[in-house]
Amino acid sequence: MSNSIALGLTILIAVALVADGILFDWDNSFFLTLKFMDLMEWVAFWR
Repeated sequence: MSNSIALGLTILIAVALVADGILFDWDNSFFLTLKFMDLMEWVAFWR
């Protein structure tokens, strides 16, 4: 991965988080965080 691709992805993620905070009051980020935590518990169970 080149530096320009990494910078572009970083900017894209930052814009998505700012948009979620402004437009949706962090609902989408909170939902994804909860689902990611459930996934980590499921993966830890199968370890």
